[in-house]
Amino acid sequence: MIIGYARVSTQDQHAELQLDALSEAGCEQVFEEKFTGKLRERPQLTQCLSTLRKGDTLVVWKLDRLARSLKDLVEIIEDLQQRGIGFRSLTEAIDTTNAGGKLVFHIFGALAEFEHSLITERTKAGLAAARARGRKGGRRPAMTPSDTKKAAAMLADPMMTKAEVAEHFKVSRTTLNASLKREGFSL
Repeated sequence: MIIGYARVSTQDQHAELQLDALSEAGCEQVFEEKFTGKLRERPQLTQCLSTLRKGDTLVVWKLDRLARSLKDLVEIIEDLQQRGIGFRSLTEAIDTTNAGGKLVFHIFGALAEFEHSLITERTKAGLAAARARGRKGGRRPAMTPSDTKKAAAMLADPMMTKAEVAEHFKVSRTTLNASLKREGFSL
C-alpha cells in the first residue's frame, strides 16, 4: 500500500499542492497535518507511521514535511527500513525502495552522525575554554558560603536540628549537608 503524509506549518497554509502530488504518486491513503514541524506531538504522523506495514511505502512531497531535523529524518527512515517499509520523497526524487535511494540515505545518515560529532566537539571545547577562564558549569549552589557558615553556627547549638536549620534556609537536609561538606564543616 502506498501511504502519503502531508503537513503545513500553520492553519493559514493550504496543503492542496502536496495532496495533489501525493494523489498523482498513487497514494491510496493520505494523512494530513496542520502543525509546525518543531512541535514534538504530531498525531497524524504518529497514526501514519503506525498504519504502515511491511511492504508499504510512505510518500511525502518534500523531506522537510516529514521531519524537524536531519537527525530526526534519518531516525524515521531507519525505523521504516527496519520494518521493511519503503520511503519516497517526490520533490527530492529519493526512493529507498531502490539502490540509489538507499545510498542517498546512507550518506544522509553519515552526515547526521558527522554533525552530531561536531556539535559534541564544539561543546566540549567551549566547556574547556570556560573552565580555563575560571568558570564552573552547572547550577549555583542553593546555599552561599555565608549561609553555610550561619547554618554551621546554628548547628553548634545542641537544641537545633538539621531539619530545623534546613527549613530555615528553605533547602533540604541533603542540600544542607552538601553545603556544609563543600565549605569544610564536619557533619
